[in-house]
Amino acid sequence: MAVKTNLRIFIFCLTFLLCFVQLSNAQSKKTAWDKTLRGAWIQDDQQGVKDVILAGNGKVCEIVVGKNENSAVRQAAEFLAGDLEKICGSKPKIVESASKNAVSIRLVTLGNSDIPSEVEATSLKGKWESYQIITSGRNVWLVGSDFRGTAFAAYTLSEQLGIDPLYIWTGYRPEFHNPLVLKQTNFKADSPTFRYRGCFHDDEDILQRPFNDQGYPKLDGDISLDWYKKWFETELRLRMNMVVPYTRAHRRFEVQKIASDWGLFFTGQHYDVLVSNPFGFDRFNLAKERGVKPVWNWFTNREGMIKYWQGGIDENRDLNVIWPVGMRGLSDEPFEFPNGMTDEQKAAIFRDVIRTQVDLVTKSLPTDKTPIFTFTMYGEMFEYYQKNAAAFDLPPNVTIVWIDNNDGIMSGLPKDLGRWKHGIYYHLAYWWGPNTKQEVHTITPARIAQEFEKVVKAKATEYMLVNVSEMRDYIMGLRMISDITWNAPAIFSNPNPAEKFTAWWTREYFGSKNSNTSQLAEESYNNYFSIIDTADKLWFSSNCVEQLLGKLYEKIGNRNFTPINPDTLKILQTRIEKQDKAYRVYNSAQKALSLSQQRFFSVDVGIGMLIDYRHSQAALKLNEALNAPNATLMWQAVFEARSALEQLEVELARGEYPPFERWYHETWLREPLFVTNPHRPFNQIRSFISNEGLGSLPRSKQRWE
Repeated sequence: MAVKTNLRIFIFCLTFLLCFVQLSNAQSKKTAWDKTLRGAWIQDDQQGVKDVILAGNGKVCEIVVGKNENSAVRQAAEFLAGDLEKICGSKPKIVESASKNAVSIRLVTLGNSDIPSEVEATSLKGKWESYQIITSGRNVWLVGSDFRGTAFAAYTLSEQLGIDPLYIWTGYRPEFHNPLVLKQTNFKADSPTFRYRGCFHDDEDILQRPFNDQGYPKLDGDISLDWYKKWFETELRLRMNMVVPYTRAHRRFEVQKIASDWGLFFTGQHYDVLVSNPFGFDRFNLAKERGVKPVWNWFTNREGMIKYWQGGIDENRDLNVIWPVGMRGLSDEPFEFPNGMTDEQKAAIFRDVIRTQVDLVTKSLPTDKTPIFTFTMYGEMFEYYQKNAAAFDLPPNVTIVWIDNNDGIMSGLPKDLGRWKHGIYYHLAYWWGPNTKQEVHTITPARIAQEFEKVVKAKATEYMLVNVSEMRDYIMGLRMISDITWNAPAIFSNPNPAEKFTAWWTREYFGSKNSNTSQLAEESYNNYFSIIDTADKLWFSSNCVEQLLGKLYEKIGNRNFTPINPDTLKILQTRIEKQDKAYRVYNSAQKALSLSQQRFFSVDVGIGMLIDYRHSQAALKLNEALNAPNATLMWQAVFEARSALEQLEVELARGEYPPFERWYHETWLREPLFVTNPHRPFNQIRSFISNEGLGSLPRSKQRWE
């Protein structure tokens, strides 16, 4: 009898314990696109005894950051104080020690200060970027296993109190709450799935200043520090820890120092070996400044190149850096080997170069600083490595970075990890050739989910760099990727992660308590990605406009012309049917949204959809013109085509509200007749009308031809 009683007691206690653990972890597990995040921790109902009043009755909490905390933690506290001011109207003071009887938010990195017993220190100890947020009495504790974990706890709290991590790009303001009451909270975040996670700001063409003689932002000009701070803040709020700030823009040490001070590893893209800035070798006179002969040639100027690389090391050795190794040209073109070299000889050169680079960094850093190296197999390097990986004989402390096809599909992944760690370089933005996507996002959630699941299964999770160019146009995909790279098991443990993400995204950004706006928004996104699921489809209709204008020039000039290809016309007609439906749904969704939601929706869905739609409308009207029986009807159809393109010009201009002035203007990679310039059809039809169809068509050009 006693045995049965003891067994019942044991089962009861075990059940109680499991329930307690389940409750304490409940908030932690609701992060895989299950529920709305912004504002979820605010107590709108009757206050519980263990809730914490952060602001009310003319008072506001204080934020406590010890003097021994890292600069990244202090910066996170600054952002948190500003966030709370936006939410409740009062800005907390940041202090080094807590005031007596004050409500406080305490940012503590494990080992730097005393913490309450409720914090599960043993589960945090030794982990990478793990953290716990817990309410205890009148305090909110943000405790990290390391300084980035502590900073990420602050960014998580901000989002759960109502701050959009993407607010810079969405324009969303948090709901006002005063009093501001935080629900009783115990949130734990384990270490991220991917160790290094960051953004590559490639092919800058909008933000550089001054302007060149053509009126475009200067290719190698300066980008203001304010924009770099916007990028860094966004990445940190998404719990990323790495950044490649520039490709071609003029570099300033203050930029990479701010990134490092805020908690981001500074690194370079695949050809920026040892963050030495090859692009500035000639353009910014760095070869001369570093006392190097201006010849980028390993065979004739080996010592000069080593000295140049050493200059990059010396400049950045005190920062948090991930050091890229390898060899390419000065402007991301293949490195030129002497004629007649075999693949084995080329691999031997790569081996020599990389071992030299690793040795340079290792000797230059303090003994207590372990260098981090990456080798990105981009372009020809991927081909050489695929032919004979063993010939490279990479050092074991070099992470091998695999690439996609520049359009979101992985070109390869490790089948055998060997002695190395592995990561990936992925593109949401890209410029060059038919995969160019510099205006709008075309990498679908389905493709991201599919490819990242492959990456996780291949265990290529040491490093993830995603190309986002100047960021604004890719934040949906960026949010999805940041969530996957933080907690891939939670994402892929359920079926249809892409559908789940899109549904969550539309609830989070376009939901309303009183309508079905998120459902209409979700349908709009699904329509968008079904029509523009690859980058080349965005320009199909604009190419048709050009083709039809060319035929109209021939018709007016009494030259032989042929109708448009029937298959092309059929594709146009099929696309316009889908676009008509998508536009109707888009308009219905817009009418139900708030002003801020309308503005963001008009960019994130509207710009790409309307570029494609207006070009299709214009192309079909020009086809009518081509087949018109007389000049009057022909010109009537041409003017109707122009009206569609003029409407697009207005819609693009509406997307250039502050701080995004000139965002869709022509630039060095979007010149008037470039294939991927959304203004190109308007430029061409305006020219056609102005010369009354006489002469010949100003044809598009591709810079990569």
